Amino acid sequence: MELPCHKPRLLLADKGYDGDVVCQSLLLIGISPVIPPKSNHRDPIPCNFRAYKDRNRIERMFNKVKQFRKIATRYDKSKRSFAAFLNLAVARIWLRNFVNRA
Repeated sequence: MELPCHKPRLLLADKGYDGDVVCQSLLLIGISPVIPPKSNHRDPIPCNFRAYKDRNRIERMFNKVKQFRKIATRYDKSKRSFAAFLNLAVARIWLRNFVNRA
């Protein structure tokens, strides 16, 4: 798993990543896995469900961004133009929420 330059404290993931190999490799590098255990897991790892609730917010953000067809289908050829349109889409979403709150 490729990690960003800044080492996170927690890794939020869904049940698909509930494997001993994944959890052990994360713990070895100092990252706490926040993964709910599968129902058939023999030795379930305890999960911090309070922190896991933040994953829902992240998923909702990605769903809002994917409403822009150009992002969902990745029409842009270069990384730079894709990142530029992604920034525009996120700014539009933020502005819509900001104006409604004010």
